[in-house]
Amino acid sequence: MANQHVTRIVLASRPSGMPAAANFRLERETVRDLAEGEILLQILYLSLDPYMRGRMDDAKSYAKPIEVDGVMEGGTVARVVRTRNAVFNPGDIVLSHSGWQSHAISNGSDLKKLDPGEAPITTALGILGMPGFTAYAGLRNIGKPKAGETLVVAAASGAVGSAVGQIARIFGSRVVGIAGGREKCAYLRDELGFDAAIDHRSSDFPAELAVACPEGIDIYFENVGGHVWSAVFPLLNDFARVPVCGLIAHYNEGASNGQDQLPAVMRAILRKSLTLRGFIQREFADQRPDFYREAGAWIAEGRLKYKEDIVDGLENAPDAFLGLLEGRNFGKLIIRVGS
Repeated sequence: MANQHVTRIVLASRPSGMPAAANFRLERETVRDLAEGEILLQILYLSLDPYMRGRMDDAKSYAKPIEVDGVMEGGTVARVVRTRNAVFNPGDIVLSHSGWQSHAISNGSDLKKLDPGEAPITTALGILGMPGFTAYAGLRNIGKPKAGETLVVAAASGAVGSAVGQIARIFGSRVVGIAGGREKCAYLRDELGFDAAIDHRSSDFPAELAVACPEGIDIYFENVGGHVWSAVFPLLNDFARVPVCGLIAHYNEGASNGQDQLPAVMRAILRKSLTLRGFIQREFADQRPDFYREAGAWIAEGRLKYKEDIVDGLENAPDAFLGLLEGRNFGKLIIRVGS
């Protein structure tokens, strides 16, 4: 293993508000020798996702924060380079959680073999990975879409939102997507078949959303919060369901921001019998076999489509991640780390 090096990006400091390039640091070091049972992985693709912003803080959450000077975390697709593990062979392609680095050492317990002949390996980070399953689990268990109902999804052109809208349409719901910009809205309507798409940057956004939802909203899949939630909230019907997946508009805020909306929200929960339920996709891990079977069939039938935004070079991950938080990406954001 002589002269084998790993390039990695670590958390240099915790951000205050919106992260900056200075919060990241690129490092390079020699890879140590493998112990019995270990595997050396070359990272091919790295997934960038909004949840990573929360891991950069040390506030109490559902997952342990990244330590300062620790490798930024993230899902990856990798190739086995060397192995002292009988289960894995050189050349195997695996799904791992190796983070922002060019190489990683694993004992194999966290790896899942991928078959490149079944689907492009990048889909294991997107439509057939955590984002796709998040959409499926949130809809199936909390949204519970029914034929004829109106579903609204925020960040609708992203990896989770685009899957939410398409799966809801498969279940017979009328789907309204919210996205930023004309190009993304046109993609939702023309490529993914959404019934309507509303630009949240429009000066008339609340009114345009109301026009698109003449019978109110039965399901709102929350990925954003902020002014999008403010426009959706008055339109929620009695017994509406709100799976709360993400709040990207608030990730860079402090503990308190703006007017306290809690009393109005609580009154609406009572008066309209609303269901608001936060969730983490791993709660529903036992449903993954169902997801892989159904989503695979939907993709093969052309009913579930996906878009990937691939950026070359691990060194470009920090800038790409900052762009993700600002909505600059278009589709599932992936870093191509190795060839």
